[in-house]
Amino acid sequence: MRDNLMLRCGICDRHNYVRTKNKRTMTQKFEIKKYCPSCRNHQPHKEAKISKG
Repeated sequence: MRDNLMLRCGICDRHNYVRTKNKRTMTQKFEIKKYCPSCRNHQPHKEAKISKG
């Protein structure tokens, strides 16, 4: 039911966080402001898929 996803920084495009999401209750793309260690600032992080390879 819950899918794993990565949160990617909107500025530098680095993967910083891993999170789970319920597809039934949250149908839209997930976006939240979180701290990016490479930017050293709070930036918007967007949902990105985890490859299963």
